Amino acid sequence: MPTVIEPKLIAGNSNLPLASAIARRMSMHRGMTVDLVNARVERFNDGEIFVEVFENVRGEDMFIIQSTSNPANDNLMELLIIADALRRSSAQRVTAVIPYFGYARQDRRTKARTPISAKLVANMLVEAGIARVLTMDLHAAQIQGFFDIPVDNLYASPIFALDIKHQFKDSMADLMVVSPDVGGVARARELAKRINAPLAIVDKRREKPGEVADMTVIGEVAGKKCIIVDDMVDTAGTLCKAADLLMSSGATEVHAYISHGVLSGPAVERVSKSVMKSLVITDSIAAPDPVKACKNIRILPTAPMFAQATLNIWNGTSVSSLFETDTLEPIYEGFFKG
Repeated sequence: MPTVIEPKLIAGNSNLPLASAIARRMSMHRGMTVDLVNARVERFNDGEIFVEVFENVRGEDMFIIQSTSNPANDNLMELLIIADALRRSSAQRVTAVIPYFGYARQDRRTKARTPISAKLVANMLVEAGIARVLTMDLHAAQIQGFFDIPVDNLYASPIFALDIKHQFKDSMADLMVVSPDVGGVARARELAKRINAPLAIVDKRREKPGEVADMTVIGEVAGKKCIIVDDMVDTAGTLCKAADLLMSSGATEVHAYISHGVLSGPAVERVSKSVMKSLVITDSIAAPDPVKACKNIRILPTAPMFAQATLNIWNGTSVSSLFETDTLEPIYEGFFKG
């Protein structure tokens, strides 16, 4: 067993650029090199996942970096199998760093004879030997209660606030934060408080799941630069309709800040043709080429925050301190200069 237990990172295939960026930021924060553990995560011809770790991890504090994004099932199985490999290799503790937690939308039974898949995934992670979870902007906060192990849920809103203050520094008085639905009011209010802006709500009513029948704006948005804030954008249909509604209600500009850019199906095409001037997402999900090429989509880095949170977990200091702008701003110094 090592005399000094160092944090060691290992990554699945879901978001290798983010995993590498977290390792680089940890190296900067610590003043010593932190590399990803040498391992291979491969598939047999029939799709079975195989993991082999090439370094000794006995007694080590291990952090698996893996978003359970598309393909969600493959990435989830990678995470579980990596955790099992580390546990069987006598790692002292295994922490799952899951920037985007898949299946989070299935957090309750909306009708009879349906699953609560988020709870099932939580059970699977614990059974695989994971002792702690670090994630960001869970779709529903109560998912933390599905686990019998510690869960640290980071928030993108402090990063969004830093970016907004940089991008709109000459027009902060004209900003209006907008929640795209009643359920997201708490998230929108949090961001509005950080940038000292008023709050509006888009009230949407559905005839059936996936189809919005009617949308109305609660609040006066005329003459305002509206910032829609939400935790996830999938097909972007509702988001683009909300942007159209805000512009027709007198808004001068519409921007969106979304934590997780799922952006499936026609999402990128819809965003590119939308009245939105910009859609800002984080790199919690690896961006495919069409997302990178879209002119009105920007991607904010989460590696500085995840790197510091990982170090805080390793050395037993506060993770919630990263919710505060005063703590996060020095970490992001250099990203929002000039």
